[in-house]
Amino acid sequence: MVAGEAGIGKSALIDAVVEDLDGFEVLRAAGTEFERDLLYATLHQLCAPVLDHRHRLPAVQRKALEAVFGLGAQTSPDPLTVGLAVLGLLHEAAQDGPVCCVVDDAQWIDDASRRALVFVARRVSAERIAMVFAARDVGSPSGLAEFPRVPLVGLDDEDARALLRAATHVGPDAEAADRILAEAHGNPLALLEFAHHAEPFGVPGPRRFRASVVDKLEEQFVHRFERLPDAARSLVVLAAADPVGDLDLLRRAARLLGLDAAGLTLAENAGLLALGPRLRFRHPLVRSAVYASATPKKRRSMHGALAEATDPATDLDRRAWHRAHAVVEADENVAAELERSADRARLRGGFAAAAAFMERAGRLTPAPGRQAERLFVAAQLRLQAGAPDAARALLTRAERRPMDDTCRARARLLRARIGYQLSHGPQATAGLVDAVTELAPEQAGETYLEAFASVMYNDNHPGLLQELGARIRERVPRREPVRPTDLLLDALLDQSMLPVERAVPTMRDAVAACRTAAPSSEPWRMNLLCQVVIDLRDDEVMEEVADRQVDAARRQGALASLPQALRYQAVARVSAGRFDEAAACLGEARAVDEAAGTVPLLGPELVLTGFRGDGERFAELRDLLGRDGRPFEAAGEHYARAVLHNGLGNYEAALDAALTAQRRHQAGSYSIWAVYSELVEAAARTGRGEEAAVAMRHLEALARTHPVPWAVAEWLQAQALLEQGDDCEALYRRAVDHFSRTRIRVLHARARLTYGEWLRRANRRSEAREELRAAHDTLSRIGARAFADRAARELRATGEQPRRPGEDPLDRLTAQERLIAGKVAAGATSREVGGMLFLSPRTVDAHLRNVYRKLGISSRRQLREMPL
Repeated sequence: MVAGEAGIGKSALIDAVVEDLDGFEVLRAAGTEFERDLLYATLHQLCAPVLDHRHRLPAVQRKALEAVFGLGAQTSPDPLTVGLAVLGLLHEAAQDGPVCCVVDDAQWIDDASRRALVFVARRVSAERIAMVFAARDVGSPSGLAEFPRVPLVGLDDEDARALLRAATHVGPDAEAADRILAEAHGNPLALLEFAHHAEPFGVPGPRRFRASVVDKLEEQFVHRFERLPDAARSLVVLAAADPVGDLDLLRRAARLLGLDAAGLTLAENAGLLALGPRLRFRHPLVRSAVYASATPKKRRSMHGALAEATDPATDLDRRAWHRAHAVVEADENVAAELERSADRARLRGGFAAAAAFMERAGRLTPAPGRQAERLFVAAQLRLQAGAPDAARALLTRAERRPMDDTCRARARLLRARIGYQLSHGPQATAGLVDAVTELAPEQAGETYLEAFASVMYNDNHPGLLQELGARIRERVPRREPVRPTDLLLDALLDQSMLPVERAVPTMRDAVAACRTAAPSSEPWRMNLLCQVVIDLRDDEVMEEVADRQVDAARRQGALASLPQALRYQAVARVSAGRFDEAAACLGEARAVDEAAGTVPLLGPELVLTGFRGDGERFAELRDLLGRDGRPFEAAGEHYARAVLHNGLGNYEAALDAALTAQRRHQAGSYSIWAVYSELVEAAARTGRGEEAAVAMRHLEALARTHPVPWAVAEWLQAQALLEQGDDCEALYRRAVDHFSRTRIRVLHARARLTYGEWLRRANRRSEAREELRAAHDTLSRIGARAFADRAARELRATGEQPRRPGEDPLDRLTAQERLIAGKVAAGATSREVGGMLFLSPRTVDAHLRNVYRKLGISSRRQLREMPL
């Protein structure tokens, strides 16, 4: 990142470096003020010379590139997929030789290009790719501040005088030189300009003095521009209005204005621009100064000619943008064309660009009602682009225009959504629910589900969830036929508001309907179903739904919902005792979050860490909750803490965590149902069985209304732990037997552990050893270290020394290396792994080389043979 004020020498420095690159393919692009709202404008400049390499990319990446560059179907690729596609494109180009990407005036690149280029720049460390950005020293564009920075400052007086002498051969006289040095402040471009084009005393006199060197430079360029003949000045303004620098386009537009494009050579001779395959201004300040100096009428005529000269078959959106700048009065035809451009930008995933088109369309719409509608859509797009404040300003403008009742209702909902995005607090959520009341039924259900689910896990206001549920229940429309989404909303409401025995039937109906429905176009809804299934303790459906949702999110490119789908998949893997697979899921989820720049949720990682018994790591994760904009995730934290301390034998701490979850549940907040089994075990071990009364009622109700093996096993084990029955041994045996019919290995092993502990206390050491040995072996193998240590202590108490597990060579790998090794061992190629983890294939191969070295192997075949 090369940073400095205009004229300080950023471009000159980069040009000097690029000229010395031997064997590199140099790709260049520059941001322009005029194109800041044109989707992927800068990226297109950069990638156009190597776009043919897209045919060697995976289909999803190739289609993403073709969509954003208008070469294929108008789909809406996820920005992360676009970033990965650009990385893949440059990777393919680099197979023929190293590539250097230069992006000048990065402060003006469009937002979509910026996101993609920052994504790529973070991942080229293992590639034969160099990236250089240059930007004005006005604060780095978002995402670029993290890169190594080369700040450029002005020359000192000695070097500045040397430059003046070199530029003018003899140098100005002492008085003029002093004046130039004082005005230029060491800025090289200013020194050269003032030296060559000074007034008698070196620079423009005090009457024209302005504080900024940039202002003085612009004034200098305008002064030079004004010396040109009228026709040449018009041609320069025409060129300034077209950031592309397409000489054929400029010649066509010039002819429409009755001008001869050959007159541009006068501007070239004056040092304002350079002619070549494309027209380039000597400096961006020349363009901005010339454009600003023209009258509004002159600028409109130039844009009108450019619009007429632009081929609508190849550049429809830029034509629409020029037309929008060519009119002063409202014009429905131009507004409609801008609206169509907004629709195309939206399909290509460019919400910011779509919003800019639609906002301009709104301004040019003559009919007040239609203007309100377009401004309203622009506000929606600004919100989707992550600019809630700009969305609110546009919405305010829209609301000042005439609206019918339906539009007013939609506007109130949008205002509530904006408030909700700015603050997920209780008032914002309540406002969102109230605004939904006036919506059409098919829209209302989706919004109710979104609002309710958003506070379900992070509700730290006792009673809020039940109050919210009651308000939704009053308003929720009843329709026939009932959709799976409607049943899912009913299930979540019943689960939070009704006793277990009354909630379970609705939950089961929702699971049945969603399992048989076509994959959702919104995978986040099905992520909610995963939690319902987990609470119902249906292990087979749990894994099926979790895997299905990950596959759907990947297939649809729904990267916004993929991380949470992966986290539910991780929870399913934890229950099945496949901790390494769970860690791989969480690693991939973190990779997506990191690529998207979103704050990761920590609940599932807390659960895995709790089952592993890693108290130090658990404390680190817990300290992150509620910080830096993270939600507290109370439901997951209480459950995971209870698991951790039950494993470590800190039963008082486990009981405290479980009782906290229970109190939340009784106050109307959501708690993970699995916490009640942890509560019973902690209560039994601390001799406070009376504290488990509520938990016992919950477990019994679930087992009776939904008698799947997992639920029944937990109820039997709870009775045995509290010795509620005449035959505790039978209860333990039946619990172990029911767990053996499930995929829940970790709880099956824990059931054998508790049974072995009971047998040892009954002085039946021989029988205890058999259960404890089996529990220890399984718990050690799957990585539940604290529970395995508990089993080891019990085994020693029976007189048997537990077997020590050998060193696992996989422990030598970093988390990233283990994640990549697992995916490669499962058969994925480097390209496929890169696609999953948002890395280039070359980076994946670099990690694999480290894996081979640490494991003492040399091939993928050997890796597949290892127990990953």
